[in-house]
Amino acid sequence: MKCPCDPNIEYKLCCGRIHKDIHMANTAEELMRSRYSAFALANIDYLQKSHHSKKRPSKREKKEILAWAKSVTWVKLDVLASTEGKPSDSNGTVEFKAFFIENGNLEFIHENSKFYKENNHWVYFDAN
Repeated sequence: MKCPCDPNIEYKLCCGRIHKDIHMANTAEELMRSRYSAFALANIDYLQKSHHSKKRPSKREKKEILAWAKSVTWVKLDVLASTEGKPSDSNGTVEFKAFFIENGNLEFIHENSKFYKENNHWVYFDAN
């Protein structure tokens, strides 16, 4: 299976390894890509695990996110820029566009996401 974040790479060699062990995400961008793939695969447990503990969605929000992730068709991910977020950093940002089809229309999310290290691994904090 090809990876949702990059169809040129096998899932098991890309986000699949991170979905199995979140510590495999060496950079904020790798974590962001793994979260995109988790949305595409409706892997809600991984989305919860990769969210900062202070910002983690509630059980009700988790169900809503899962329903929405399953209701759209994920098309592609474009990473536009990143700042910091390297293995030696403790925070970073990643700007991206995630394209999906919803109700027959091509839509996208354009986000500049903030990431932090928590418990020695990257987590998503929030976005603007």
